Amino acid sequence: MTQQHVARPTDLQADCANCFALCCVALPFARSADFAVNKDAGQPCTNLQADFRCGIHTRLRDKGFSGCTVFDCFGAGQKVSRVTFGGQDWRQAPHTARQMFDVFPVMRQLHELLWYLTEALTLPQTRPVHADLRRALDNTDRLTRSSAEQLADLDIAAHRADINALLLRTSELVRADVPGRKRNHRGADLIGAQLKGADLRGANLRGAYLIAADLTGADLRTADLIGADLRDANLHGADLNGVIFLTQPQLNAARGDATTNLPPALARPAHWR
Repeated sequence: MTQQHVARPTDLQADCANCFALCCVALPFARSADFAVNKDAGQPCTNLQADFRCGIHTRLRDKGFSGCTVFDCFGAGQKVSRVTFGGQDWRQAPHTARQMFDVFPVMRQLHELLWYLTEALTLPQTRPVHADLRRALDNTDRLTRSSAEQLADLDIAAHRADINALLLRTSELVRADVPGRKRNHRGADLIGAQLKGADLRGANLRGAYLIAADLTGADLRTADLIGADLRDANLHGADLNGVIFLTQPQLNAARGDATTNLPPALARPAHWR
């Protein structure tokens, strides 16, 4: 059965204009192929301007900051900036900075879970667990509206574990529609793997390392890609329509072109050729 994806909910889309550049300050990064310099958590990026905009936004890849073009907060940035802290920014109120930067990664994980749960509820095969998914969605949404103190104290690992059990059940229900034996590559090391034209329909690729893998022309319909590392994976001509739990950051990290068949809810990355 073909999966029907819906557009990403507005509140799960990053709205940088309503965020205090939290991803440019709260998170650390190390000098590498993804980042041109080292930066500690809580330290503003040297490219950050006074108006919370990036001074090299249109040239990030050329300047060695491709990692910035891959990142997506799932709307957590504006939630922390405008809801949790009521529009009070860390520059004007420096006493809030430490707590705001601590809360942002927690909120980002909660919003990522909201993305997965929202998708799961659109899939027809999830009817047997629909009530559980709805409760999990409502509870996670409620948590995103907690106070800064409550968010900082939240055991996010335990919450993720509870949600993951539901998402795993969702995956099993969806992939059961694919006839025959499905490949199980959960957590597998597939770095640089030659998978050109591979039939991966209904495959379990949860947490798989697909870095620089050749997936040219591969059929990934109804495969579970939650947590899979797709950095530099070649998706030219691959069929991803109907894949489950694929996110925009994963897609942004991969390589594809106009022949890559994407789920309607995801955008073709601007750097693809």
